[in-house]
Amino acid sequence: MRKKHFAAAALLAVTSLTLSACGSGDGDSGKPVSVVSEEADSQKAATVLDKPFEKPDLVLTDTDGKKYDFRAETAGRPTLVYFGYTHCPDVCPLTMSNIAVAKKQLPQDQQDELRIVFVTTDPERDTSAALGKWLKGIDSQVVGLTGDFDTIQAGARTLGISIDPPREDENGKTVSDHGTQVIAFSPKTDGGYVLYGEDATVDDYTRDLPAIIKGEKP
Repeated sequence: MRKKHFAAAALLAVTSLTLSACGSGDGDSGKPVSVVSEEADSQKAATVLDKPFEKPDLVLTDTDGKKYDFRAETAGRPTLVYFGYTHCPDVCPLTMSNIAVAKKQLPQDQQDELRIVFVTTDPERDTSAALGKWLKGIDSQVVGLTGDFDTIQAGARTLGISIDPPREDENGKTVSDHGTQVIAFSPKTDGGYVLYGEDATVDDYTRDLPAIIKGEKP
């Protein structure tokens, strides 16, 4: 079983997370409340946190244009959250596809119980309609959220995930620099207790999701 455990002290010892290959930046203007360092052993996918993250108080807009209170809507449910954007050429669609494929290996009742939430880091382009269209091609059950950038950035920071405002790269394309971590929340405690990096595969999620749905350590 591929996993790694981190002591609580390690969460506060590092000052920033690596941003996604979707773009390279220097981090947002404020430091995250707490972040997680990566061990040298890249063979491990799941990081089981000794001190779980508190679920962020994040109220945004879903793909139907309705208010979505992340904390209330996912209370008591196994939940995966990822911050990314629909124009990302690589990491974001791969991550979401890996999770969606793994989810389909679950029994239907567990698929219905699991909440997968995609929060855009590029809300100006990722409107409710744009998010809905993009996610429909991945998994129609995924919850897509958009809204005010500052609100999204603050919510991500409470999970140790850095997000920069979208910017133009050297080719004139708009890119979004963001951390690529997937955080899993326990249905028992609502704490974010497992972290996955962008190297997590379909097999990793397929193996771990049954435990996460029960609120157990993968």
